[in-house]
Parts: sequence; structure tokens; C-alpha cells
Amino acid sequence: MFGDIDFSKMSELLNKAKEQAKEFEDKLSNKEFSANSGGGLVKVSANGKGEIIDLSIDDSLLEDKESLQILLISALNEVLNMVNQNRGAAFGDILGGFR
Repeated sequence: MFGDIDFSKMSELLNKAKEQAKEFEDKLSNKEFSANSGGGLVKVSANGKGEIIDLSIDDSLLEDKESLQILLISALNEVLNMVNQNRGAAFGDILGGFR
């Protein structure tokens, strides 16, 4: 059943995959994405892992809860979309190495 499989090559492939996964995580940690909404009234930054690392809200929004919520949601969605697109592209690059 397993007569045609070279397990030593399989081990090499697994080690290569682990190494590339580690590099992938390191690259993601070091990337930063930023988005803003409301003409810059709300600014959000995230790292490549999707962790929010900075948030800036203009003081003029502090008394307008509804506008603040809308602008915050918009900026968060935009920055997380950037992160997801980057992750997808980076993951595609990794998988491309195994073809």
C-alpha cells in the first residue's frame, strides 16, 4: 500500500512547511495596516495577524455616539479587510512553493 511513498521526502516537505509557516507568522507580525473614516476622524491600525494595535478618535466625535459607532465600524472593517487580503496573498505564495 505504501510501497511507492518515500517517507524521507515527506519528512523534508513537512519540515519545509513548518519553516515557511513560521516565516509567514513573523512577516504578518511585522506588517502594519491603517485605515480611516470620516475624513480621518477615526483611524485604526492593525498588524498582519489582525490584532488592533492603535486607535485614534477625534474629540469632536465624543459627543456623537451614533456617528462614532458608524465611523469606527467602517474603519475597523476596512483595516481587517486589508489584513485578510494580505494574508490570502501571502498564504497563496506559500502554497505556490509546494506545487
